[in-house]
Amino acid sequence: CVTPTGPEQNCTNHTVTLTCSEPADVRLVNGSSPCSGRVEVYRWGEWGTVYQRNWDMNDAAVVCRQLGCGSAVSVPGAAHFGEGSGRMVLGDVSCSGSESALRECGSLDGREHDLPHTLDAAVICSGLTLVGGADRCSGRLEVKFSQSWATVCDGNFDWQDAEVVCRELDCGAPSALHKGGHFGEGEGPIWYKDFHCEGEESFLHECLTSVRSEQNCKNNSNIRLSCTGPEDLRLVNGSSPCSGRVEVYRWGEWGTIAQYDWDLDDASVVCRQLGCGTAVLAPIRTHFGEGSGRVLLRDVTCSGSESALRECRSLDFRNMDFIYIFNAGIICSG
Repeated sequence: CVTPTGPEQNCTNHTVTLTCSEPADVRLVNGSSPCSGRVEVYRWGEWGTVYQRNWDMNDAAVVCRQLGCGSAVSVPGAAHFGEGSGRMVLGDVSCSGSESALRECGSLDGREHDLPHTLDAAVICSGLTLVGGADRCSGRLEVKFSQSWATVCDGNFDWQDAEVVCRELDCGAPSALHKGGHFGEGEGPIWYKDFHCEGEESFLHECLTSVRSEQNCKNNSNIRLSCTGPEDLRLVNGSSPCSGRVEVYRWGEWGTIAQYDWDLDDASVVCRQLGCGTAVLAPIRTHFGEGSGRVLLRDVTCSGSESALRECRSLDFRNMDFIYIFNAGIICSG
């Protein structure tokens, strides 16, 4: 830019106020819904992908928050949504999970490394939420529609559909299903499609849908759903109710935790969540026997102050054929 000079530079107290929009620097590509897909970021004048190493649920939570897509549900690996075509521009993204945008998280410039797109990071966000209830597991059902949230019309929504919603939100099982405006009327658009779930799906977008022949829904014709709340942690095969192999419920199944980085900070969170006092030991090498489900989590990293294990950092380990002799265990004081 050229700075003009001249006799009339009398701009005292005449300043310019400028407001810029937030950068549209994150997008999800090739997903089955607006809230799932391969993660791509805009950096240094180009769109590119993110290296999946150390990519976890905390990083995914920030992406989902930034895109207005609810909570993070899964971080599938191995280019789950296909390989990107641009360069891999970021690596080793490290979010605490509380950031409002991915650009606030630590990361490395990945442009100088010729990394294969088979390692592109991906994310699945819930794309649905319960609004107006006592907690995040009850309220009026809304789904992400284009760039806004849409109230789901009561229509033919049934108990099987509710089972999928509660499961996807990590809220246990449905406890009550009503139709009407108990949790208030929605203010945005209305979702006119009927869901046809079998009840076993992990995500609502996996269910078949059909367009209603009569679009006679109003904002007070909505779904009111209450779920029991998450029951996502248990101790198995111990000598007391407060000891055993640690098993977690994620993505619609029970599974174990790999012992890598498993320590007393992680154990203390488990004991607190289960009301079992303080952590005494965090035994490894399948001290309490081998599990029967898959190894679901690895590299669980808690500070020790969390109220539940789901609040800690961890890696999605479902796609790795990991042996059970490295299951994490715990002994609480009881």
